[in-house]
Order: sequence, then structure tokens, then C-alpha cells
Amino acid sequence: MRTTVGIIGAGPAGLLLARLLHNAGIDSVVLESRDRAYVERRQRAGILEQGTADVLRAAGAGERMDREGLRHDGIELRFYRTRHRVDFPALTGGRSVMVYAQTEVCKDLIALQLREGGPLLFEAEALAVEDAGTDTPRIRFRHEGREDVLECSYVVGCDGFWGVARKAIPAGLAQVFERTYPFGWLGILADVPPSHDELVYARHERGFALLSMRSPAVSRLYLQVPDGTDPGAWDDEEIWDELERRFETADDWYLRRGPITQKTVTPMRSYVHEPMRHGRLFLAGDAAHIVPPTGAKGLNLAAGDVVTFARALVHQRETGSPELLDAYSRTCLRRVWQAERFSYDMTTLLHRAPGATAFEDRLQLARLERIASSRAAETDLAEGYTGFPFG
Repeated sequence: MRTTVGIIGAGPAGLLLARLLHNAGIDSVVLESRDRAYVERRQRAGILEQGTADVLRAAGAGERMDREGLRHDGIELRFYRTRHRVDFPALTGGRSVMVYAQTEVCKDLIALQLREGGPLLFEAEALAVEDAGTDTPRIRFRHEGREDVLECSYVVGCDGFWGVARKAIPAGLAQVFERTYPFGWLGILADVPPSHDELVYARHERGFALLSMRSPAVSRLYLQVPDGTDPGAWDDEEIWDELERRFETADDWYLRRGPITQKTVTPMRSYVHEPMRHGRLFLAGDAAHIVPPTGAKGLNLAAGDVVTFARALVHQRETGSPELLDAYSRTCLRRVWQAERFSYDMTTLLHRAPGATAFEDRLQLARLERIASSRAAETDLAEGYTGFPFG
């Protein structure tokens, strides 16, 4: 097999890249190790920045998102039993975010790719990226019980932290920056309408809590828990009681309870691999960087990466200049590090670290009070949350 761009991974990054390339008249092949059903039910982030939503619309993949997604014009911060709303459009010149689950993004992009795009091979396990430093890289993969080779002009690794693409970058060229946090998120899905019409980020002396949603009828909620917590160790009533404590306000707001259909624990880490390119191999999404979920940046960073690559490849085709492809890693990393900074700030602002001192607690509260009382501080949060410019 031969193609211009070999894409490893059919998550939102790989699928969006395939769509962008198809629309630009550039052929690609997508290799995905899992089956279609797994990809379409894999639960992940659900907040799309303004730029990500705009890219999906421009790519022809925004119709269902605009029909079924939930546009959010702000978030609510809670601390000291008080409530403060951050108004995104008023602070950012009209930007907002969209609540639309990653699973739904994947379903939309898969349908388009199978109907209009190039080959999308499920249960095609990438085994290695070979000759990445040459002009003729290739992907060795296994599909339908036999090994095969996909010869490419370029390879884009959208295969996540545990994938094979990053391993093709020589260790001597790589730098890794990472931080592991001593807590995680106990997340639940519940068949109950959300208790607020926007996301609520609560800082409490017992730990952080987040009120989110998947739809008008399904709530998604999170509790800060110690790293390594077993989700089965919490029964349903314990979870609702703890959520109620951490979301408590001084007014008449109340938390709706309902049947819990899923419990998971998400570990928290920050990770960046530099560079994001070696020869004709380009890394995108979790293959190159991970952020704690507090800032809702993971999927959006991946979208920014593939938009940057697609623009650079089109630029080379139209001008003959490899300038933008050569700048891919530098261009992406500027945005990546801003998102890492924002996600770290949000995490340390709202989570109570084990063993935190009274001094550290008061600093957290002072930071929250600053956001609630300063338009400049509030604007910085709103600009970071709604997204940094692509490329």
C-alpha cells in the first residue's frame, strides 16, 4: 500500500486530519488498532474550544454538533459557598465553548471518512514506524491476521501516549517534561438532568469538584480523590453526599441526584515530548503531550496540531516551500506550552494538595478572589478557557 500521509490512530486527531487532507485533495490512509464500535463508544473529554468547533464546521463535520451540542457562554467558580460566573463572550470578543462529547465527534468524522474519504482500516495495529528520518517513511502494521507495509511521504502519529509513533524518534534527540499529581478525578455519569446550565468548578477544603454534562438528560460529575483510588470503593450515596458538600452554596441552589451508570478514576499528569517532529514523522495529540483535564485542553490541543500540519502540507504543495513543515514542532509547542500553563494554573487553583498548609489554602482563595474582582484576571482565564489561536 502507498499513500501521501499515513495516519496512525482514529481518535479525533487522526480522523480530523484525514478530513482536512481529503478536503484539500491530499490522499491519506488511517490505521486504527481498535474496532469501530470501541472507537465510537470510548468516553473522553467533551469541551470544544471556539477554534475547534469552527474547524469542525469548516471541515463539513459540524452539522450534528450544532444541532445537538450545548453552547456554553461561561463557567461558574465556587469557593467559600459563593458563586462567581465568568462570562466568556463579554471578556473575549464573543468566543464561547461547545459541550459535545469526543465520542460524538468521532462518530461524525468516521461517517464522513467512510462515505467520502480515503481508506480507514479498523483493527489495523501499527507495529512500527520505519525510516522516519528519510524521504520514504513507512508504517509496518498487522491487519486481518497478516503483516503489511504502508509506504508514505509523511507519517502522522495520532496514536496516543502508548502508541508506536513516538518510539521512532531517537532517544538522543528527545526531551521529556512531565509532572505527576498526587490526586485524580473520580468521575461519574448519571441519568439526571444537570443541576446547572453551565460547568461549575468548585474549590472546597475537602477537595475539588466539577459539575459537567453530556446532554440535557445526562450529568457528568467529578470529585478530587487520592491518586490510585478504586472507583468501586465509593458507593453511590457516598458520591452524591460528597458532591453535595463540595458544591454547597449560601443560596437555594441544590444538586439533583439520579442513577449512576458509570464510575471511573482519571489520573492527573502533565507531559510534553520535544520535538514533535523527526524527519517525515510528525506527532499530534497525546502522542506528544498530555494535560490534566482541569483546563479542558486535551482534544483541543490535538485539533490544533493537525490543523497546523494540514496547513503546512498545503502550503508546501502550493508554494514548494517546506518552511511551515519545518516549523511544525516550534509552532505547535508554543500553543502546547500555553495550554500546559493554563491547565496547571487551573489545577493548582482549585485542587487541595495533600498536606497543604494554611498559608497555601489562603493563597488559593486569594487567587480566586482576584479573578472574581479583577476584569483583567477574569479575562485571562476566559481567553485561556475558550482557546488559544491555532497555528
